[in-house]
Amino acid sequence: MSSSTKNLVVVDIADMYVSTNPNDELVTYSLGSCIGVVIHDPVAGVGGMIHCMLPLSSCDQEKAKIKPCMFVDTGMNLFLGNLFKSGLTKANAVFKVAGGSAVLDTQGLFRIGERNYTIFRKFMWKNGLMIKAEDVGGNSARTVRLHMDTGKVTVRTGGSEVEL
Repeated sequence: MSSSTKNLVVVDIADMYVSTNPNDELVTYSLGSCIGVVIHDPVAGVGGMIHCMLPLSSCDQEKAKIKPCMFVDTGMNLFLGNLFKSGLTKANAVFKVAGGSAVLDTQGLFRIGERNYTIFRKFMWKNGLMIKAEDVGGNSARTVRLHMDTGKVTVRTGGSEVEL
């Protein structure tokens, strides 16, 4: 399939997208301390992406009601629920994560990226889910893409792009 027939879907900060369209290419930009989670079920042909900014909704419960995807805890619950409603099965789901860096926190004062990743890992563990691949930490921003037709996930950091 040529790239001109792809539907580019941008997943913004504090947002998510679930797709069953093989022509979709999901992308999220500027993953610094934020984490981007990609889930794909190749059997059901469903997948999606979420871009979470902060670890826990308890820091602003009113904001979490309005923008649940802003937070890892509330966002992942909503995201996974929507994926299951669209046909995802736990047995076939492939989980990949990127981001969680210290782009603006090189002194390690706030450790937002590290905390985002820790809460994500706890969520996965509590739900009996395994991470297949990850590109987290460091101090660089990342761009993540999910190609729905193949399930391929790529991460661009600086000038290079790798498959996750």
